[in-house]
Amino acid sequence: MTFRNIGFGYRERAAYACDPAKSRGRLFLEGESPTRTPFQRDRDRIIHSTAFRRLKHKTQVFIAHEDDHFRTRLTHTIEVAQIARALARALRLDEDLAEAIALVHDFGHTPFGHTGEDALNDKMREFGGFDHNAQSLRIVTGLERRYAEFDGLNLSWETLEGLVKHNGPLIRVGGPLIGAGTNEENVPQSILDYCARHDLELSSFASLEAQCAAIADDIAYDAHDIDDGLRSGLLTLDILDDVPLAKTLLGSVRDRYPALDAARTGHELVRRQITIMVEDVIGQSQANIAALAPASVEDVHGAKSALVAFSPAMAQAEKELKRFLYKNLYFHEKVIAARRSANHIVRDLFDVYLNDPGNMPDEWHVGLESCELPVQARRVADFLAGMTDNYAIREHKRLFDHTPELN
Repeated sequence: MTFRNIGFGYRERAAYACDPAKSRGRLFLEGESPTRTPFQRDRDRIIHSTAFRRLKHKTQVFIAHEDDHFRTRLTHTIEVAQIARALARALRLDEDLAEAIALVHDFGHTPFGHTGEDALNDKMREFGGFDHNAQSLRIVTGLERRYAEFDGLNLSWETLEGLVKHNGPLIRVGGPLIGAGTNEENVPQSILDYCARHDLELSSFASLEAQCAAIADDIAYDAHDIDDGLRSGLLTLDILDDVPLAKTLLGSVRDRYPALDAARTGHELVRRQITIMVEDVIGQSQANIAALAPASVEDVHGAKSALVAFSPAMAQAEKELKRFLYKNLYFHEKVIAARRSANHIVRDLFDVYLNDPGNMPDEWHVGLESCELPVQARRVADFLAGMTDNYAIREHKRLFDHTPELN
């Protein structure tokens, strides 16, 4: 890593960064703000949205009501945004765009985390399925209804592109692309429908700002899932010695602070892990950018692979860490038991709403009875996906005689 080339916010953006003055604009034409760039305006709209507030009561790993200190989707999102900004600043990108994409990237998640998404996807299988990334786009382009002149938040092209493609292209065209998607028929229909009106160029890589948000997501949950796992007691410092990266970091903590208590040792581990991963990404990304020498954001879009990335050694270490977390945390019997209950809740609610839409609030069911079944199912999915954990539990208790315990 070359420290003299790191941005600290004092220098101009790099030539390959997204320039807010050259934004491709919004689907619905609006006058520009005299005090904010388009990307700053996007960030503010995201933060003031209903979907953003709902994240505070949506599961990350542990059901939100289990402990006040476990991460929720909201606290996870804030951590991702902080790391994304740090990466964007170091690489001399547009920090506001990276932050906006990070803040909006989990809008489409259901109650109860990936368990809710899996249950809803299964229920929607014959109606086009359910994908949280596509649902995020549905929310910000239609389901949020705050403005007099349009549905959705009317975000800029760059923010929407980053939201949809932060994990890479969705469509593979021609030769192989590292990190690319598959064929068009595998892209969620709601994304294709939106792109027919406002083309997000699904076969190209997104901006470096979006790539910062994507890898910040990995860095954040790799670290905070260890933190939450230690707090829950499902992970211990001793079993973390089985993970090469954690073992190395724990060794450095113990060498320097041999009498440190377990709680602070865990916090030191998490802090150092975030630091080493962020610095690794900065160094590898600098090398990738130097090799391609992009002169514009268009050169980034046309690249054959993501430029913001871990080094090969860190990528391997991160994969080993994820395998450990899946085995010892995500698939721990206590977590699985809570997920079974959450799965039942989501499935039960979907069935009761589809069988009788009148069980949903008026704004969700009025006029729905005359619509075809796929339209009804998608409306139910939209309603269910927007629920917080708490609201889903209350609704289940209202509609059913017995609600599964989530502890």
